[in-house]
Amino acid sequence: MQSLPVAPSPPLPPETGPAAARHAPATWQRELAAAIRDPAELCALLALDADSAATARAAMGGFPLLVPRGFAARMRPGDPRDPLLLQVLPAAAEQIPAAGFTADPLDEAATLAAPGLLRKYPGRGLLLAAGGCAVNCRYCFRREFPYAENGVTQAGLAAAVEAVAGDETLTEVILSGGDPLLLDDARLADLVGRLEAIPHLRRLRIHSRLPVVLPARVTDALVATLAATRLTTVVVIHANHAQELDATVEHATRRMAAAPALLLNQAVLLAGVNDSLAAQRALAERLVEIGVMPYYLHLLDRVAGAAHFEVAAERAIALHRGLRESLPGYAVPRLVRARPGARAKEWIQ
Repeated sequence: MQSLPVAPSPPLPPETGPAAARHAPATWQRELAAAIRDPAELCALLALDADSAATARAAMGGFPLLVPRGFAARMRPGDPRDPLLLQVLPAAAEQIPAAGFTADPLDEAATLAAPGLLRKYPGRGLLLAAGGCAVNCRYCFRREFPYAENGVTQAGLAAAVEAVAGDETLTEVILSGGDPLLLDDARLADLVGRLEAIPHLRRLRIHSRLPVVLPARVTDALVATLAATRLTTVVVIHANHAQELDATVEHATRRMAAAPALLLNQAVLLAGVNDSLAAQRALAERLVEIGVMPYYLHLLDRVAGAAHFEVAAERAIALHRGLRESLPGYAVPRLVRARPGARAKEWIQ
């Protein structure tokens, strides 16, 4: 069973005045509702030929296209090899079976400790707060994760919080998904409030691609929630290429940093997207410019449909060596690989 994109926001009610304002979707919800879902529309917007759209439509399978228009605006028109486009446009290679590539490459089903709660590493619990994203990245290791079957519901979320409260070995909760920032401001604030009421929790970590692909999601209310919690807050964004990090993203990251929240980035090494020293250096330098520390550079998780993105470990090591030799240490992400059943990420030297 594959994950599905979030449903569009409902249309505005016909009423006007204060009552309408209370019910109207926020700017980011409007932008998400208007996201591109048709490969033909995306290809036409970028002046690509009709064959590209037909190939993409045939390759989607059960994992549809979903791209916010602001993210599409950062793509280069007329370039079918644009590094942002390659991350989101379905490719024919997705339909070619590849040995070792599976629906659950990290065997996450075995780590489910309660509905909606994964226990992978000591002291940390990963709470699946939402089952959708604002963008469907073709390399996503959870592209086939059965969210509904694993408690990613309102009842499941409550059960997950209860499980965290009952386990005093946990000091940190990681909000993941899908994307946890798909929760609206009120529901997110409520969730954070319930977590900070658990005495043994010390840290809250939020993993989200929304500040990059939909920076309007960083609202006044979200910043206020980050500022008000007693929990030490870490926000891990996900950008793979410097071209993703325009001025709107910088504005969003600086607002969160002022909350304050510690801002980190994780990237995935992707063939044809960012597997060059120039691309990796540009990404690291741009992240530092906008107040985000490069954290992890992941080798690809071997999810079915993503084999064409894989970069050999030997090449990854050579690229990482180039980063270490050309950048200050704080700007060099850790090169890592996730392995099923491991108690930590594997550092690759």
